[in-house]
Amino acid sequence: MMQSLPDGPVLLRNATVPACLLGQPGDLVRSDLALSGGQIATAALGMAEVDLKGGMVLPCFIDMHTHLDKGQIWDRSPNPDGTFAGALAAAGSDRESHWSATDLRRRVDFALRTAFAHGTRAIRTHLDSIPPQDAVSWPLFAEIRAEWAGRIDLQAASLAGCDMALDPAFVTLADRVAAHRGVLGLFTYAMPDMPERLRRVFTLAADRGLDMDFHADETLDPAVNTLAQIARAALDTGFQGKIVAGHCCSLSTMPEGEALQTLDLCAKAGVGIVSLPMCNLYLQDRHAARTPRNRGITLVHEARARGIPVAFASDNTRDPFYAYGDLDMVEVLREATRIAHLDHSATDWVQSVLTTPAALCGFAAPGLSPGAPADLVIFRARGWTELFSRPQSDRTVLRAGIAMDRTLPDHAELDDLMRPACALKP
Repeated sequence: MMQSLPDGPVLLRNATVPACLLGQPGDLVRSDLALSGGQIATAALGMAEVDLKGGMVLPCFIDMHTHLDKGQIWDRSPNPDGTFAGALAAAGSDRESHWSATDLRRRVDFALRTAFAHGTRAIRTHLDSIPPQDAVSWPLFAEIRAEWAGRIDLQAASLAGCDMALDPAFVTLADRVAAHRGVLGLFTYAMPDMPERLRRVFTLAADRGLDMDFHADETLDPAVNTLAQIARAALDTGFQGKIVAGHCCSLSTMPEGEALQTLDLCAKAGVGIVSLPMCNLYLQDRHAARTPRNRGITLVHEARARGIPVAFASDNTRDPFYAYGDLDMVEVLREATRIAHLDHSATDWVQSVLTTPAALCGFAAPGLSPGAPADLVIFRARGWTELFSRPQSDRTVLRAGIAMDRTLPDHAELDDLMRPACALKP
């Protein structure tokens, strides 16, 4: 859209911005945005002017649920049948065979350069933390977080199955997470002693001052409802930290009354929900030679109606859990709008990739008010249907008010890590 801006303070005229980002009612409004000293500023005489002609301006995005350690492994470890079980097996085998510090560093760096070029300023990633992988991934993540400081703010959450929750190894993991200023995470599925396991995990987190982030009920089995157990455990233990539950797919298939009662519990316990619609669409209700009926997205409208914060995020990228994706939050919001019918709904759903994930994760809140960083994404699109009708590959990304190089890394960079799979390609 634009290669650069004039030097010095500049006034972006005729910008289209969401009213909610200006503290105003309504949907989209026209506004002028002044930039000075790397921040949103107050308009002043003598500023150079750029007419955006109605182009939309958004703050840079926050992607609060990713798997940077799994990303870009499809070419060497594809999902054999597109199912959740196939993904677990393929990803687990790849981790055991390939996830050295060198392999991880290159793939994570590729992912971060991709997200940065698309306009993302903060990411939470889940790190597979089954021993001995935790001893490799967490120290490496700390190095990468320091290297990317000032470009992308990074958080990490542990990812381990609830079968590990009562094991002494989980105490060791909680200590490791605390030492690296992380978030304690758990993948939950039906187990007969789940309440005991969850109380134990919440206690470990509270004792270390850690927030919690769960992968919950990533299934369409209506009998599985660990989300309600998470909320009850949070209430029983009086947990005061932030709590996030991702996926929550079974809410979409269980009886309506039970689903809504579960959301009431989440509201009472302060559980935020992050929906991963693209990955769930890919994995859920997949059966050979059968058209999917249930698409797996959780009850985002019903959650918001109860005051539960709802965010959307990328989840997996070109790995056995999702064969596609590019860590592009415009794509995430576009697909969430289509899949979850966010249109003809509230006018502030854009906050689901901005201030809502910032609050759930503790990142600095993005905004367009004076004093906010001039970290912006500028589009030619003048409204939502224009924005969501094209990939917006010509967007301009400003960091501290300076237009950055948006060249995306080439997938071929990782070819040597994908051998022998790539060696078989023509």
